[in-house]
Amino acid sequence: MTDTATTTATTAEKAHGVGLTDAAAAKVKSLLDQEGRDDLRLRVAVQPGGCSGLIYQLYFDERFLDGDQAVDFDGVEVIVDDMSVPYLDGATIDFKDTISEQGFTIDNPNAAGSCACGDSFH
Repeated sequence: MTDTATTTATTAEKAHGVGLTDAAAAKVKSLLDQEGRDDLRLRVAVQPGGCSGLIYQLYFDERFLDGDQAVDFDGVEVIVDDMSVPYLDGATIDFKDTISEQGFTIDNPNAAGSCACGDSFH
């Protein structure tokens, strides 16, 4: 049985179009608490690379750069650079923690396809 709270995207004004599920927001908060820093944001970016042409980057960043767009999801600030926004508009970040899968996932309606390993898309 799936807990709907973990699959529902947190509602917020989406300046950059990226959503964050409740499960992902909770995991990010937990990781930030472990870091003991309150100046970090979750940066989501798209970079050239991988076997399909583009790869996702998901990491904590203390910087806020020109062109960055930010949305606060119940205390978790998600930032996306202006070059990545068109590739990520409508994407949802989730966190899975099951017996067969653990980690962050990105469901991106803009991805036309991905490689066999799932690490890159086009």
